[in-house]
Amino acid sequence: MKTNAASWSKEELKIYILLLCAKADQIENEEEIKLIKVKTSDEIFDKMYQESQNDDEDESLEKIQEALEWHQYSELELCHLKNEIQQVFAVDRKIARPESNLGRILENIIY
Repeated sequence: MKTNAASWSKEELKIYILLLCAKADQIENEEEIKLIKVKTSDEIFDKMYQESQNDDEDESLEKIQEALEWHQYSELELCHLKNEIQQVFAVDRKIARPESNLGRILENIIY
């Protein structure tokens, strides 16, 4: 079943993006998941976690781009989103090459 990413709320989209960041290095560690969980409700986390588990990186990026185009974000909202992305990448105190690459891709999609 294909999800209509444009129907996601901004919070759902943020959690989906952060979950993609958490699995960028193929290791979803507990600290990353805890950080993401405190940013939302259990219901939204569970919904977006399930969604993210069914998607590969290319599908995820397509969904993110579609949802970002649908929503109107202010500069401040985009800045907060970028900061939250960096928090997830840095939670394990190192940014692996796949995380760095995904960060650049997201940077291009977000702006």
